Amino acid sequence: MTNEPIRDEPSLFDALYEDENAVVRALRAGASAESSDEEGTTALYLASVQDRPEAVRLLLAAGADPDRASGPEAGDLPLCGAACGGHTEVVEALLSAGARPDLREQFGFTALRWAVGLGHAPTVEALLAGGADPLLPGPRGEAMLVLAAQRGSARTVEALLDLADPVLPEGVTVRTFEPGRDDAAWLAVNRAAFAHHPEQGSLTQQDLDDRKAEPWFDPKGFFLAERDGELVGFHWTKVHAEERLGEVYVVGVLPDAQGGGLGKALTSIGLHHLASEGLPTAMLYVDADNTAAVTVYERMGFTTHEVDLMYRTES
Repeated sequence: MTNEPIRDEPSLFDALYEDENAVVRALRAGASAESSDEEGTTALYLASVQDRPEAVRLLLAAGADPDRASGPEAGDLPLCGAACGGHTEVVEALLSAGARPDLREQFGFTALRWAVGLGHAPTVEALLAGGADPLLPGPRGEAMLVLAAQRGSARTVEALLDLADPVLPEGVTVRTFEPGRDDAAWLAVNRAAFAHHPEQGSLTQQDLDDRKAEPWFDPKGFFLAERDGELVGFHWTKVHAEERLGEVYVVGVLPDAQGGGLGKALTSIGLHHLASEGLPTAMLYVDADNTAAVTVYERMGFTTHEVDLMYRTES
């Protein structure tokens, strides 16, 4: 394949500034669908950034390469140009014609990175449906889920989460916490899961009662994982209403149930819940030496916002 400009069909570019009938006439007159102007801009790229879905379909049907780079340095891709403008119908046409959704253009941007960063939720949904990888980072290593949360697009966050539906280990089911009925079982699992943590692992019934009395407590955001009727893990979420901020309050898994993906699945279930509440951002606290948990959260798109240091002096 070559990106060498094809400049002998100027009528096609004139036609793109008219209407689809003019594009049809130019193509029938022999204009190449791969035409490019003196600056190397391809006809397909121009139609894509101008949000001309019918013209895009005509060019693709006439043989235009959906992945052919455009511009003076051949650094611009039609799919990225359409995604940048939020031109969802064009994106869908390009994907249907075989455009590779994760192809990077100049400076390392993908179409999904453009759409997520600019808050084009319908375009994000189209790209994900077309096979774009939601875990592929941006040019600076930025995670798409974090970028969507920073942009404040709850619909985009939900789309990214929906693509990664939680997969529970075999035999495990999830339900929400029932105050009173589940207190003792939860305290036992919490104690076992956090035996290494002097604060979280020592919670008592009174501590639990105090938290249930808080205005933020909502059992609909408190998820319990069971196997054969026995509690094996949980994810307790918290909502900071005034800040419109969700929190992964605490996730715990019994030691003998760890390593099978239950912690990740429970975290994802809680994040789905927070997104459904219209919360654009989620936060959590985790000990830096809990490397397994840190790895799970980083793979899900969390980044370090703040570090608290605890120390003691030696006597």
